[in-house]
Amino acid sequence: MAQKGVELDRESFSCSICLDLLKEPVAIPCGHSYCMKCIQSCWGDEDEEKVHSCPQCRQTFPARPVLVKNTMLAVLVEELKRSGLQAAPADHCYAGAEDVACDVCTGRKLKASKSCLVCVASFCEQHLQPHYDAAAFKKHKLVDPSKKLQENMCSRHDEVMKMFCRTDQQCICFLCSVDEHKGHDIVSAAAERRERQRGLEESRQIIQQRIQDAEKDVKLLEQEVKNLDVSADQTVEDCEKIFSQLIRLIRERSRDVEQQVRSQQQTQASRVRELQEKLEQEIAELKRKDEQLEQLEHTEDHKHFLLSFPSLSALSQSTHSSSFQTAPLRYFEDVTAAVSEVPKKLQDVLSETWTNISLRVTEVDVLLPQPEPTTRAAFLKYSRELTLDPNTVNTWLLLSEGNRKVTLMKNEQPSSQHPDRFTLYYQVLSRESLTGRCYWEVERRGDISVAVSYKNISREGRAESSFGYNDKSWALLCSDSSSSFYHNNAETPVSGRPSSRVGVYLDHTAGILSFYSVSETMTLLHRVQTTFTQPLLAGVRIDDWFFSGSSAEFMRLK
Repeated sequence: MAQKGVELDRESFSCSICLDLLKEPVAIPCGHSYCMKCIQSCWGDEDEEKVHSCPQCRQTFPARPVLVKNTMLAVLVEELKRSGLQAAPADHCYAGAEDVACDVCTGRKLKASKSCLVCVASFCEQHLQPHYDAAAFKKHKLVDPSKKLQENMCSRHDEVMKMFCRTDQQCICFLCSVDEHKGHDIVSAAAERRERQRGLEESRQIIQQRIQDAEKDVKLLEQEVKNLDVSADQTVEDCEKIFSQLIRLIRERSRDVEQQVRSQQQTQASRVRELQEKLEQEIAELKRKDEQLEQLEHTEDHKHFLLSFPSLSALSQSTHSSSFQTAPLRYFEDVTAAVSEVPKKLQDVLSETWTNISLRVTEVDVLLPQPEPTTRAAFLKYSRELTLDPNTVNTWLLLSEGNRKVTLMKNEQPSSQHPDRFTLYYQVLSRESLTGRCYWEVERRGDISVAVSYKNISREGRAESSFGYNDKSWALLCSDSSSSFYHNNAETPVSGRPSSRVGVYLDHTAGILSFYSVSETMTLLHRVQTTFTQPLLAGVRIDDWFFSGSSAEFMRLK
C-alpha cells in the first residue's frame, strides 16, 4: 500500500504531456498543470487563431489563456527532487520479456541499466546509485545488462569465478583453485584477460588490415569490371567497323561485277543488232530479186529474158553463216562460276582466322588471383611454341631449325633491308605476340640474354634498342658463372647460377614475369611484378662479342 501511495504522489507532480517531473509548472483555468514548454508546444504559436483546450479534460477556452509560472508548485517540485522523489516511470522504462530486469525492484520491475559482476545482480538507475556514491562499491565491476550473470558463478561452490585455470582452459572460483585444480597453472581472470587482450588487439589489427586490403581489392575489381565493359564495348565497335568495311568491299565488288556484266551485255548486244540489221537488209534485197525473177519467169519476150537474167541471177556474198549458233542463258555462266569461288575462299579465310580470333577472346582474363605453377608439368600446360622473326634478326646472326635457333656467326650474313631489323646488337624477336599466361624455354650456349619486349622497341641506338636498357623491355642476362636482371637501364643482381636451359613464365594480365633455371628441378631465378600495357614478344640477345659460336634455341615443348 505504501508503494502505491508513492506512485500516486509521483503522478501528481508529473506533466501528462512529457510524463516527467514538472519543469516551470503552469496551471491553466481548468486547474490542470503542465510544463510551460509542453503546453506552449501543444497549443502552437500565439498568433494562430484556433480553439485552445486542456490535453487532459478537453475543456475549451474562448481565448488563449495567459501562462504564468506557478511559483509555489515549482518550489514544491524542487523540494521533492532533493528528497529523492522522481516522476513515475513511463511504460517503456519497465522490463519486458526480452529485457534484463532490476533484481532489487519489487512489484513491477524496471529495466536494468547495469549488471555488477561482483554482486552478481542487475540494477536499474535508482538502485544502481549506491555503486556510484558508496566507497564500498567503487571497485565493483559494472557491465552492460546481462542475463548470463549466473554463468559467472561456480556451480559447485556458488562463488564468483574470478580465477582462470590455464591448464584446463576454464574459469574457476577460488575454492576450485585449492581443490580439484590444485597444482594447475592458475592466474586471475583479469590477468588472463589482459594477456588475451593483447592477442585480441593483434588479431583485430590483422583483421582490419585484411579488411583494408579486401576493400582495396573490391575497388580494383569494380574498376576492372568497368575497364572490362569499356574494352568489350570498344572491341565490339571496332569489329563491327571492320566487318562493315568488309561488307562494303563485297558490295563494291558486287557492283563492279554488275557494271562489267552490263557493259559486256551492251557491247555484245550492239554486235548482235548490227548483224541483225545486215541480215534484215539482205533479206529485203533477196525478196526484191525474187520478185523480179518471178516476173521474168512469166515474161513472153525471149530477148528480154535473156538480157535480164544474168544481172538478176547474180547475188552478193551472204552475211549469213549456217554455222552461227546461240547459247541461251549461258553467256555469263563462267562469270557466275568465278564469283561462286569468292564465298568458298572467304569461308576458308574466316575459318583460318576464326581459330585465332576465338583464342584471343578466350585469352582475355580479368585480374583475379591465379596461383603460379609450381611444377614443370604445371608450367607446360601454358607452353607456347615460338619462332624467330627473320625481319628482326641482326645480320651477324643465322637462323636455323625452322627459325627456332639463332647462332652468332664470324661473317655478316646476307639479308635484305627491313625497318624491323636490329642494327647494333645481336638481337632477334619472335613472330608470335604473347598475352595471357605463357611458358617457353630457351636452350643457351654462351652468354645469352633471355628477354621480352614490346614490338615498338627501337631498332637503332644503344640504350633505346638493347633489351633491358629501356622501359620497353625486360631481360635476364645468363652466363655460366652469374646472372643479372635488367629493365629501364637498371641492373638487379640475381642469386643462383642458371643452367643451360632457362624457362620463362609470363602472366600478362597479372603483370608477372618469372625466369627459372630448368634442370631436374625448376629453380626460380627472378620474378617481376609490373603492369604490361601492350602485347609482348619473346626475344634473345647474344652477349658474346668474340664470335665463339654462341647460340640460343627456343625449344619445342610437349
